[in-house]
Amino acid sequence: MMANLKIVTDSSCTMEPSVRDALGIHVVPLSVMIDGIVYPDDETLPGEKFMQMMGQAKELPKTSQPPIGHFVELFDELGKDGSEVLAIHMTKGLSGTVEAARQASQLSKAKVTVIDSDTTDQALAFQVIRAAELAQQGKSLAEVLPEVEHVRDNTTLFIGVSTLENLVKGGRISRATGLLSSLLNMKVIMDFHHSELIPVVKGRGVKTFNKWFEELKNELQQLPKVTKIGISHAEGLEITERFKRELQEAFPELDIPLLHTTPIIATHTGKGAFAITYSTV
Repeated sequence: MMANLKIVTDSSCTMEPSVRDALGIHVVPLSVMIDGIVYPDDETLPGEKFMQMMGQAKELPKTSQPPIGHFVELFDELGKDGSEVLAIHMTKGLSGTVEAARQASQLSKAKVTVIDSDTTDQALAFQVIRAAELAQQGKSLAEVLPEVEHVRDNTTLFIGVSTLENLVKGGRISRATGLLSSLLNMKVIMDFHHSELIPVVKGRGVKTFNKWFEELKNELQQLPKVTKIGISHAEGLEITERFKRELQEAFPELDIPLLHTTPIIATHTGKGAFAITYSTV
């Protein structure tokens, strides 16, 4: 059966390619400029390769949103068979991508609805995957929208950074209130809530992360139900492998993806960063 609702997102949405393909999710790549050369944020630039390039770059890479024309072309193509399009994008607090999609939706011949996920990374993926699962079941836009909103309202994303340097350089630190640039080598855990980075823990050593993780794990086990957990990292594999192992023991019935985050996120978080996302619906 042809899905009469097609789902679009952007490349800040961290998910397994196999899930993306099985659900027919269309991903519009942002681009990243490294020392004057522009690369699309797609399969040709895996997270690991990007981290290496960023490490050697003379200056912090710059990310940019997809051109409006790319969106218009994709929307028109997807709408050719009469399908509607639902585009779910990372928060406007981080990028103009959702705005570009909105402008494109007005220029497209297709019937397109654009929503701001209010988040990014795997928290965005949770919304996108839910929408795509429902679309595959033949659900209408009117049925899918409240479900996506429900996922958004019941998803929590924590980001841990090992250095604040990239957030400062990228001009994102103003969003992380109460953090001083003199504390660049601080380890900080932030709750990414309504596109604001809210510091919840800060300290000097790795024990900062470990102690916080133990508390989070206990909190999760107290919740009536946890339906999804996702872990992302930017060259923070060692610590996140342990997080995954322990969460998998606590929640054996869940499939917990451990994924390298996309260049778009890694640019701002820097090396050694991680994210833990969970949903309760």
